[in-house]
Amino acid sequence: MNALLVLLTGALFGVTVHLLLQRNMVRILMGLMLGTNAVNLLLFAMGRVTRGGPAIIPPDQTALTQPFANPLPQALILTALVISFGLLTFTMVLLKRVEDVEGTWDVDQLDDRPPDGQVSGGLETADQADADEAPP
Repeated sequence: MNALLVLLTGALFGVTVHLLLQRNMVRILMGLMLGTNAVNLLLFAMGRVTRGGPAIIPPDQTALTQPFANPLPQALILTALVISFGLLTFTMVLLKRVEDVEGTWDVDQLDDRPPDGQVSGGLETADQADADEAPP
């Protein structure tokens, strides 16, 4: 079972890297989604998959009896799911905004200049700084 999880995790990471290196922003987003699932599967595999009872101590005992499920990987995966949902939602909105402004999903066709009426963030080239200081 663990060997199957390791192979599946490796395949997901391979597909993730392939999709993240694409030019289309939608494929990059799909790679990000697959990457979060691959990390969750990796956490699940690292938690040593065992079948057992819940990790709750019965009222008449002072310690857990074997076998019991490890709650730590489950808590980490739940936290990772919430974080990845927020990340993917933000990324989807950001990509939609980029597509609205630039009109393309292709990363290579994105323009370097800021849209009309916006400042570039205060970074000026030497030619722009000289032109601003020159007397009229």
